[in-house]
Amino acid sequence: MLKGNFYTISNVVKEEGQVNLTLELNAAHPIFQGHFPEQPVVPGVCMMQIITETLEEAVQQKVLLQKASAMKFLNMIDPVQQPLVDVTLTYKPEENGGWKVNATLKREATTFMKFQGVFK
Repeated sequence: MLKGNFYTISNVVKEEGQVNLTLELNAAHPIFQGHFPEQPVVPGVCMMQIITETLEEAVQQKVLLQKASAMKFLNMIDPVQQPLVDVTLTYKPEENGGWKVNATLKREATTFMKFQGVFK
């Protein structure tokens, strides 16, 4: 789990099938010593973990990524220059018991990541 250490949540708005939140990245987190010491960048795997944790909290169950239809990393997130990130996640149940998910990580006009996929 990255929540509480790698990032904290400062604002959450939940609606049926959608979560909007703002998170604050911890630029002092040890992961940035290796990724990368002179130019910290949020790893893509951490962005995916943020999406996973957001979904798990919304549906109140553990989930596992089954299929990534689209996963686009559009801009790097430097936690020093851009400590706040807005996450929008929409989800709907599938017939097989999974969750169809669309998610975006962005701040103002800059989109960092777009995701479409299925969790189960």
